Amino acid sequence: MAESFDVAIIGAGMAGASLAAEIGPDMRVIVLEAEDQPGYHATGRSAAFWEECYGGPDIVPLTSASGPWLRERGLLGERGALYLAREQDEPAIEKFFHDFAGSGASPRRIGREQLEGHVPGLLPQWDRAIHQPRCADIDVGALHQHYLSTARANGVTVKCRARLASARRSGEGWELRLENGEEMRVGVLANAAGAWADRIAQLAGAQPLGITPYRRTVVQLRTDPAPPVDLPLCLDISGDFYFRPESGRLWLSPHDEIPSAPCDAAPEELDVALAIDRLQHVLDWQVTAVEHKWAGLRSFAPDRCPVYGFDTDVPGFFWFAGQGGYGIQTAPAAARLGAQLLCDRPRDAMTADLNVKLYAPARFAKATA
Repeated sequence: MAESFDVAIIGAGMAGASLAAEIGPDMRVIVLEAEDQPGYHATGRSAAFWEECYGGPDIVPLTSASGPWLRERGLLGERGALYLAREQDEPAIEKFFHDFAGSGASPRRIGREQLEGHVPGLLPQWDRAIHQPRCADIDVGALHQHYLSTARANGVTVKCRARLASARRSGEGWELRLENGEEMRVGVLANAAGAWADRIAQLAGAQPLGITPYRRTVVQLRTDPAPPVDLPLCLDISGDFYFRPESGRLWLSPHDEIPSAPCDAAPEELDVALAIDRLQHVLDWQVTAVEHKWAGLRSFAPDRCPVYGFDTDVPGFFWFAGQGGYGIQTAPAAARLGAQLLCDRPRDAMTADLNVKLYAPARFAKATA
């Protein structure tokens, strides 16, 4: 006889693990992960920072709501961030302040003299910046393990090498079959499949929402001088790079967004070279070695907001996807909100100020009606 669960969550990355931890106390839950281990794709390849303005104004409420929870558990290490700019970038600075006015973020403008105290070796043309003092490093591994261990402690089953082969609506629930032939019945099918979210939707007979994976490249460099331990996260105000220190090395990205099929993403040499070239137009440091390079997929809905909630057309199909590059820094508030929507719980202090309609799948149905 096929085993039965209240909810099957597809994907055991940060999204699936956090949602499982939140709903585990109230429901019988199984998490189905296609890979050999949870968090193999986007979660395991994060640049690991919490920056309140990253992702845009619509994401700030999720990030801000998550910050206190992360700090209370010792998962954030204070760093600060600088959006670096030149004279020609002044319109981008003005747009930044306009976009985030009233958001609760705390950016402030600084000049060249202050910049030199933060970023040694900064080339002269970079003479202004926006300072974000509350930016922090995230211990992504510890956060992910917290959610997995909490889920398991609440009775959640986490099954790896469990790729979904079919999902058929049956009565008030679903009949699922895995590629290994295993079958189960579940009441709700929750789609936390990241880059594979639209494919899972199609498998379940739901309309894909246009959630598109984009490749992002990161390289670990040995430099001369080595980056100061207190170097802030440095981002280009125009979106061409970011870099931060990590254990005496520099993590650098060209901030690339290359549309990709869902896959085990790998870095392209051209993107690695582009990253280094951009860095050499910012700092006078010498790159002495490329020690490591990797790529991950960041998956976005067409409007760049995440998708949380039940599908408008397919009963029992729950979206928890499209979280792009901010799914980790927003995980606590997103998972709490997702659990409230899935379990029909009341909102609490963490989620009270979130605009649910902004993240609901129904926004796409209205756009195409």
